[in-house]
Amino acid sequence: MAHRLALATLAATCVLILLGGLVTNTGAALAVPDWPSTFGYNMILFPWSRMVGGIFYEHSHRLMGALVGLLTLALAAVLGREGGRLRRLGLLAVGAVLAQGLLGGLRVVLLQDTRARVAFAPVEPALKGLTVLAAALVYAQIVFGALLTHTGRIDLHLAGAVLVFALVPIVTARLRRSGDAVAVPVSRLLLVLLGVQLLLGVGSFLARFSSLWIPGEQLTVIALPVAHRLVGSLILAATVALSVRASGIVANQQADGGIATTLGPDGSRIAARAGDEAISWSPRR
Repeated sequence: MAHRLALATLAATCVLILLGGLVTNTGAALAVPDWPSTFGYNMILFPWSRMVGGIFYEHSHRLMGALVGLLTLALAAVLGREGGRLRRLGLLAVGAVLAQGLLGGLRVVLLQDTRARVAFAPVEPALKGLTVLAAALVYAQIVFGALLTHTGRIDLHLAGAVLVFALVPIVTARLRRSGDAVAVPVSRLLLVLLGVQLLLGVGSFLARFSSLWIPGEQLTVIALPVAHRLVGSLILAATVALSVRASGIVANQQADGGIATTLGPDGSRIAARAGDEAISWSPRR
């Protein structure tokens, strides 16, 4: 089973590299302007009829990347049963694939405005500080998790969890109301990750500190904290992305006298003043 999964993962990775080369050489990079969604659609549900031109190459690359990620997770789960070095290699592969996927996604989030595809939405300047604080709290919570693993200090980890679950939903709610084309989907994804993380955290706590019977026994006891760490890394990446995005919006507004601006899809200038609902359009000169 592990051998077949490894071959399937290898084959899918080769196709992924080939598609990546096509994306670069055809100039299709950033043909899809948002992430993790695709023009507002769930990535898996994006209509095939709209996969034309550069969108075909870019979206195919995303779909293949998702397939490689799923195959890598399955391979790591199978190798986890073997234990020892194979288990560590499986976890390393999962970490590498997640890191690569996040780098690709962050490239879209951070560079898309230079291609003038998605407009900045106005946000309150104070929100910049909240997003930075949220990212710092998530990082501290990961450190507290490491202390729990190595020293058994659960009090810090529980206190950090309370702070994260108190602040991050507030930040995501305010960013969702901004209507920003990047911050809104990332905020929604972050809320989903928080829910999954809560379930994994409770499961990990019960598996380690209680005498309750856990389905899967030893495999579950190992898998739950590993998944808990992985989702924690994704939450950190999402909060950092939101922090960078909010900082960029605020800087853009300050540079334009409190107005968030970018180029519209027809080449005109988009301007939206913070606190206003209306968005004005003016010709580019």
